Amino acid sequence: MDLICDERLSDAPFVERVWRNQGEREGPFISVAEIECGLVVTRHKGKTTITLRGPATKATPAYCPADAEFIGIQFKPGAFIHNLPAKMVMDRHDLNLPEATGKSFWLNGSAWQYPDYENADTFVNWLVRDGLLIYDPVVGAVLQRQPVAMSLRTVQRRFLQATGLTHNTIYQINRAQYATTLLKQGISILDTVYQVGYFDQPHLTRSLKHFIGLTPAQVIDQSRTERLSFLYKKNPSWLSYNTNVLRTTDIYSQPLSTASSDVL
Repeated sequence: MDLICDERLSDAPFVERVWRNQGEREGPFISVAEIECGLVVTRHKGKTTITLRGPATKATPAYCPADAEFIGIQFKPGAFIHNLPAKMVMDRHDLNLPEATGKSFWLNGSAWQYPDYENADTFVNWLVRDGLLIYDPVVGAVLQRQPVAMSLRTVQRRFLQATGLTHNTIYQINRAQYATTLLKQGISILDTVYQVGYFDQPHLTRSLKHFIGLTPAQVIDQSRTERLSFLYKKNPSWLSYNTNVLRTTDIYSQPLSTASSDVL
């Protein structure tokens, strides 16, 4: 059985969702590709750690210990911890923040209490207040296809610096995740190809094998032993987005956008 979690939206700025998981069966699983940075608090055998994780451009093997509790804060694309941009922690180069006491950790020279599922929004608000959680609004503007007042090259550079990914890679990852969700809901492989916009079934297969770690046939196999990591709820509105920044002019004429949870 694939890993499951409780999740909720957040009122905190620059946060996509807050999630928690407890009591999963010990063993290996496939960690699917992801587009966001985030913080994960792990409680296991009386010890608490907090880990900064970055985006992942492909599926990778991972392991779940027995009787561990996890609480996660997923940032919106374009949000990252000060001095720790996405490119430093992406593709499973996770960073454990140093422990201060049994209930706190060090960040930017100060001790911070470990957040929990209930107070995660307050914790993030404190990070924003102290300038430790940074967000580049160019990312939100691009993902909403809103023009901004800078050149195309500058937009692309800012987007890559803030997310560690190109906007086309974000589109591909979200498309693969959405296709996997449809398959798990009982939608046929051919209907999934059509609904999600793949060219043909081999195109879908290559995408899922790279980003999810399984073929479509393996995803729908009720007897498979491979477990997948969490597939968070996705809004399929990103399917209508153009993966190319609009090129009617090299200069964007409107102000930058605020935060957005939409994807290409």
